[in-house]
Parts: sequence; structure tokens; C-alpha cells
Amino acid sequence: MATEIKAPVFPESVADGTIATWHKKVGEPVSRDEVICDIETDKVVLEVVAPADGSLVAIIKGEGDTVLSDEVIAQFEAGAVAAAAPEAAAPAAAAPAASAPAAASTQAVDSNQAPAVRKALSETGINAADVQGTGRGGRITKEDVASHQAKPAASVQPLSVAVGERIEKRVPMTRLRKRVAERLLAATQQTAMLTTFNEVNMKPIMEMRKQYKDAFEKRHGARLGFMSFFVKAATEALKRYPAVNGSIDGDDIVYHGFYDIGVAVSSERGLVVPVLRDTDRMNYAEVENGIRDYAFKARDGKLGIEDMTGGTFTITNGGTFGSLLSTPILNTPQTAILGMHKIQERPMAVNGQVEILPMMYLALSYDHRLIDGKEAVGFLVTIKELLEEPAKLILDL
Repeated sequence: MATEIKAPVFPESVADGTIATWHKKVGEPVSRDEVICDIETDKVVLEVVAPADGSLVAIIKGEGDTVLSDEVIAQFEAGAVAAAAPEAAAPAAAAPAASAPAAASTQAVDSNQAPAVRKALSETGINAADVQGTGRGGRITKEDVASHQAKPAASVQPLSVAVGERIEKRVPMTRLRKRVAERLLAATQQTAMLTTFNEVNMKPIMEMRKQYKDAFEKRHGARLGFMSFFVKAATEALKRYPAVNGSIDGDDIVYHGFYDIGVAVSSERGLVVPVLRDTDRMNYAEVENGIRDYAFKARDGKLGIEDMTGGTFTITNGGTFGSLLSTPILNTPQTAILGMHKIQERPMAVNGQVEILPMMYLALSYDHRLIDGKEAVGFLVTIKELLEEPAKLILDL
């Protein structure tokens, strides 16, 4: 007896989703808890898994279709595998190309690939390394194999044959990237955003990290990076300047009595900001482990909506990509964001002498409707002082 496969129950902040990829066609065998479908929302990509061993008997919502919370998207039959339906019965499924004859394959295929993908690679003789995966984390889908097989021979010729041609590629913007674009545009149009700058001597932090990183990792099982120092310094500065930890809700100012700091992470699908909760209660190891776990989740597309909900302040690190200076855009409804940048050795005047020091520019963008310049500058100077004298940060001075 067929059972209904439904879209997940979306939180209140998510109105609907879009079917991004069907990993299984009607009639294909599927194992319990195997991913059969990806649903893309404004914030994250949600995976729909099989409730039991069996197969799809009908796909109701095809790729690109909009789905609502808890809406039926397919029919599933547990137990015996249903007979494969005609290709036309599966919406948005790519039909295998008839122009490229299948050949026996002697290549070794990745055991981590889905069974249907391994079978398609084997039957067509296509090398997995030549196929551009469009599934989660770059995984190859059966449709990718069919699309690669259907490519004309000219498309795989050396680039020299296309000299003089002007090539363009047009792809639809993902829901996540569209939502990020909307929020960034709204932040620039609906806030009185201003940025103030300072610079910090990273030598004390670098020396402390060099001295204790091995012992820290051995004791806590976490790598000691720079971000934990910035998170803890920002937390202390937020305590001293509550307006920077606030937000505007209509005509009201909301002062938050907790410290949830978002850390901007770049993923294949766009910019995401997972949140570290109650950073005032976290030690350095917990901060480092939290950031590392979020980075892995972002890479694998496993971030959940609960990971990115809320947040009272955000830190973004453009220095990871080599940025020397930038003006970060507010992550509304938050009223401030701290931008870290590349550590660059520069000649600095110290006690009348010129020294070469590892310096980092800091940028604080803030909403001038709530935060005055005096508070913004004081906040950034506090972070600078705590980082240049980390003993104060550790001893709570």
C-alpha cells in the first residue's frame, strides 16, 4: 500500500520551498533513510529521506515546483520494489540520451556513489571524474551522467577550437542566494549604516597561539585559531556597550541580555551565518569546536534552520580570502557587524622606533539610528585593546 511522502514542516520564518533535486526516479529501489529529494528554502536545503526500504510509485512535485510545509510531494511503497514507470511519468527527470551509445566499462567506480549512479557510469563507460556533479556536496546524480552522455563531441574538444568565441553561461539564482541578496539590499536601503575602522597589532595573539597551540589541542581536542579570541573579545565589548548588542523592532529598541554571535561562513550555495549561543558562557575550546562544526556542516550542506536563527551580533572574516579592508553589510535586524581582515606586516611607530608588526584592519559597520559614533568607536577600541593585551581578556580586566 502506497504512503505519502511530505515536505518537512517549515518554521514560521520560511513560507515555502522549491524542489531542488530528485535523487530517485519512480520505480528505483531505495533504502531506509536514504536521501530521495532535496528541498531548497530561503535559508537552508532540507533533505527528504525514505521512510523504509522500497521505491517511489509517483512523483507529485517535480524539480522546480514550489511546495508548502507538510505538502505531499510523492507516493512511496515499502517492501517490494515497484515496477519502473515510463520516463514521462517522472516530472523533471532527464531522459537518457540516445545519441551516445552505451559501452561496457572497466573503470573503478566510487563505492560511495548511489547504486543507480554506479550502474549508469558502468553502462555508459563514462569516467566519474569527467562528470560535473550537481547534487549535494558535488555528488554525481543519475541525471548528471545522462547530461554528460548527451553532450556533443565538440563540447569536450580542446579550448583552442573555440578561439574567438564569446561564451556565456546563464543559470538560475538559487533561493538561498536570492534571499541573501534581498536581505543585503534591504540592509543598505532601510538602515542608517555607517562604518568605522581601526587596526590591531596581532603579535601578542600570534605569540600566545604559537606557545600554547599544541598543549591546547592536546588538552581540548580543538585547534586554537584566531576566531575564538575575536568572539570572546566581542562578547566582552558587547557587555560594555549594550546598544551594539541591540536591535530595532519597529519603533522599539530591543536590548538583548544574552550574547549570540553569528559567524559568517561562505558555502557553495551562498553566504550563511550560523550562530554560537551564549558566548559569554563558552570557553575558547567550545568556541573553536562550535565554529569548526558549523564549517563542516556548511561544507556538507547540513546546516539547519535552527543553526542560523537569531543572533545578536555578527563577525565576518574577509581575511580568509585575502581581503585587506572592506565595509561589511549589516545582518539585519542586528545593528552591528565586525569585519576581520588579512594580517599584513607593516612598519609601525612604537615608542619612537619603527617596528615591523603583523597588523589587521578592523571594520565595524553599525546602524546609526541606534548606535552613536562614540559608542561604535568605543566598542571597536575595546576589541583592539583586549586583543593587544590578551591577559586582560583572560583575566576579565
